[in-house]
Amino acid sequence: MGLRQQSKVQSIMIIEDEEDILLVYRDFLEKKGYTIEASAPTANEVLYDYDLYQPDLVIIDYRLPGSMNGLEAAEKIMRQDPEARILMITAYENVKEELYANKFFSDKHVFFMSKPVQLANLVRFIASL
Repeated sequence: MGLRQQSKVQSIMIIEDEEDILLVYRDFLEKKGYTIEASAPTANEVLYDYDLYQPDLVIIDYRLPGSMNGLEAAEKIMRQDPEARILMITAYENVKEELYANKFFSDKHVFFMSKPVQLANLVRFIASL
């Protein structure tokens, strides 16, 4: 892994602890033609799921229950696959500063959207990747 060609996003993995938001994202994105490879409420199984499905994009919330937050999960994914694309979605503005302050992410494909996310904007953003 890691040598994957960056192509149009077709498959997505979603990590979101609020089940209603997770279901809305999943259902909406499936209706827009995306394949949702996996979805989960915590990041604990993220490396296994990422390796198994190798999605084109991981949508991940920052604040998650369990042993790691979204940035920690993103870093684990990117250590495994430096070409991974991560879309961090959160209501916490300071996460953007934390992301940009971490030199590990400086040359990575990590993107940021603030909650609440308008679904039309989410689809436009994904299509632009």
